[in-house]
Amino acid sequence: MEKKSTAATQSIPSATPLFLLGDAPLVSGMRTSMALLAASAALLLMVSLAAAADMSIVSYGERSEEEVRRMYAEWMAEHGSTYNAIGEEERRFEAFRDNLRYIDQHNAAADAGVHSFRLGLNRFADLTNEEYRSTYLGARTKPDRERKLSARYQAADNDELPESVDWRKKGAVGAVKDQGGCGSCWAFSAIAAVEGINQIVTGDMIPLSEQELVDCDTSYNQGCNGGLMDYAFEFIINNGGIDSEEDYPYKERDNRCDANKKNAKVVTIDGYEDVPVNSEKSLQKAVANQPISVAIEAGGRAFQLYKSGIFTGTCGTALDHGVAAVGYGTENGKDYWLVRNSWGSVWGEDGYIRMERNIKASSGKCGIAVEPSYPTKTGENPPNPGPTPPSPAPPSSVCDSYNECPASTTCCCIYEYGKECFAWGCCPLEGATCCDDHYSCCPHNYPICNTKQGTCLAAKDSPLSVKAQRRTLAKPIGAFSGIAIDGKKSSA
Repeated sequence: MEKKSTAATQSIPSATPLFLLGDAPLVSGMRTSMALLAASAALLLMVSLAAAADMSIVSYGERSEEEVRRMYAEWMAEHGSTYNAIGEEERRFEAFRDNLRYIDQHNAAADAGVHSFRLGLNRFADLTNEEYRSTYLGARTKPDRERKLSARYQAADNDELPESVDWRKKGAVGAVKDQGGCGSCWAFSAIAAVEGINQIVTGDMIPLSEQELVDCDTSYNQGCNGGLMDYAFEFIINNGGIDSEEDYPYKERDNRCDANKKNAKVVTIDGYEDVPVNSEKSLQKAVANQPISVAIEAGGRAFQLYKSGIFTGTCGTALDHGVAAVGYGTENGKDYWLVRNSWGSVWGEDGYIRMERNIKASSGKCGIAVEPSYPTKTGENPPNPGPTPPSPAPPSSVCDSYNECPASTTCCCIYEYGKECFAWGCCPLEGATCCDDHYSCCPHNYPICNTKQGTCLAAKDSPLSVKAQRRTLAKPIGAFSGIAIDGKKSSA
């Protein structure tokens, strides 16, 4: 979605257009000498800056193969990275090496004052930018949808807003969470805003369930395949509330909606509204009052590898990631938004990014002012329902009129002739993909079978893979369900 990356170095224009000797009028010898001296000094300064901005190339060139591999091994140990496919570690190393070079170049330019932010070897350092974008970005915008615009936070000339806001210090922002390899950023963004307004109104910070949104909010949103924060707010309103994270914990995958937990309404909201669009001043007014759900374009390479500082990298308004604006401020004369991400505390500034604020474009940095929205709440929550009762055991998986597999598994044919299956196997995964080798199977969120490698991929050419599972033999009807073919209880 984002197609540009921040340039690592600034090209230095030729000195000739800045000082055209042939076009200069004749002046006294002293004035000419002084002009030449000034031009030489300017040219020397530009060359020095160019050299400083290009230091990383020299630095990178000095890195030996041994040093880069040592850094890679340390990075793998720090992030717990393992690879299942043959040759995958070497492919990941090449991506790591290329990202390291990009980081070196950018940080050298930052040292020279070209950038106000730094990059680092974070959790995405072994991914190409294309792989990162295809796996971790999941916001889905719908420009033609009816929006609930409100004048509540419409900017006015007489607004008196705080110079800085940080909702973390007021207890309205919970610990940074991690969406993992599931494109559920929209759920984390919406939940952060609901947790925030609930704390502001009731005084209680209650971590809420993103998994309930992933599993149950399926009318418009698509779980790990993306969604929109406003639709998440609508679900919570229509459902009469949402469960706690403790009772309905995050699983990093799409699951069957748990009806009992869905009915546990721990926190409620009254409604939701959209901030006036393309107005950073209105967004500032909103953030001064509560944490706000925002969508941004986060697909750039600089965003992928962001480590610290005020982000000024190249980005547009192709909104592809949901986050939460939880504050704003100014550092060294540069205004910024304080944004909570959902990639764990090891990304960015302990899970946060500071993004340039009050830029010339009305859309704001990376489109942050295009689609901000927030939940509304005035009253208390319903009485705590306590832990939900255990859900009934799911039924067994019926393969055909004669065979079945245990509950929460998938029937996969292990011997077929023509279009008929003559022997069934059980994959120990719910909603699994049955691989063509009639032997292995893959999780539904890693649906691409690589039978040669014995792995399952999250998407074609994705670096994320897991080991394929083996099928076991199905059993006659009644073996797992306790119901025989003739309807009588089985003794199995």
